[in-house]
Amino acid sequence: MKEVRLYTDGSCLGNPGPGGYAAVLEYRGRERRISQGFLLTTNNRMELMAVITGLHALKEPCKVVITTDSQYVKNGMTAWLPGWKKHNWKTSTKQAVKNRDLWESLDIECSRHEIEWDWVKGHAGHPQNELCDELARQAALGDQKIPDTGFVS
Repeated sequence: MKEVRLYTDGSCLGNPGPGGYAAVLEYRGRERRISQGFLLTTNNRMELMAVITGLHALKEPCKVVITTDSQYVKNGMTAWLPGWKKHNWKTSTKQAVKNRDLWESLDIECSRHEIEWDWVKGHAGHPQNELCDELARQAALGDQKIPDTGFVS
């Protein structure tokens, strides 16, 4: 099974506001960068989109180490998701899970791969995290933004 490193970050200028995500895939010394900007979204949606898009880019099942600075994404996948699914997408306080559309997509993408989660503190000098942060911010600032069809204002 191929072993891939996936680095991700999301950015939002205002929350909600214009946003962007970035994913950097590394495999055998090669790098692929993916980013996209959105007209109106949230930071959490961009954090999720970064991981979904990075995993979706893989053409076959892989062992993937995902490095993120988002506790929301890491904890959602490693701790909260089973309970949400068991309780019909409700939180422990009986509220509807926000960003359900993206959590469901991420769950599907993760099921295709062997995943290891690696959390790093944001803005702490981790080279690939800093790169993803810059790419996501550039996407949020750029002219090529698209609507986030799942975002509800």
